[in-house]
Amino acid sequence: MLAWPNARKSRERRRWSVHVGLALFLLFGTASASSAADEAALWRALASKGHVALLRHAIAPGTGDPSQFALGDCARQRNLSVEGRKQALRIGARFRQNGLEAARIFSSQLCRCLETSRLLALGPVTKLPVLNSFFQSPERGNRQTEALQAWLANQDLNGPLVLVTHQVNIAALTGVYPASGELVVIARSKDGKISTVGSIRTD
Repeated sequence: MLAWPNARKSRERRRWSVHVGLALFLLFGTASASSAADEAALWRALASKGHVALLRHAIAPGTGDPSQFALGDCARQRNLSVEGRKQALRIGARFRQNGLEAARIFSSQLCRCLETSRLLALGPVTKLPVLNSFFQSPERGNRQTEALQAWLANQDLNGPLVLVTHQVNIAALTGVYPASGELVVIARSKDGKISTVGSIRTD
């Protein structure tokens, strides 16, 4: 007789644990499935007309560039780490896994962006100065962002287009502050306006 209340409490605890476990599964399981569906939709968008991938260069430890920075001299710039090179290769593989075997690639002239672009192995890389970082010259930000918008308005977006650039450039255009190697997907309307569709983390 004395053991009955304890047994009842034990059953109640088990039922409570089952309910909590089910709730957690529904919460996180659904979130995970939704996240996967959202990412799949972004990859499909990139394969369709009118969309562009803005890719922040892969992992390059540090911030900005050395005081002795020189365009065209990788020894005087911040560069990809070993992990950054591996990340760039993985990003290229992600494109191919999602049916994007090739793309038009435009890159900032800085070495970390050019190396990221080439390691994607999606096609020839074209340097585009308007994608260069203005982190250390913020006064260039508005002018450069407007120039990029004008450039995008005149591009043929019938096939995949990838722009490899810097966090500050992507943030100025979209309001998104991407992590290293993060893809921000944008859409261009018929009147040339840019809207942000979503982003894909690759780390």
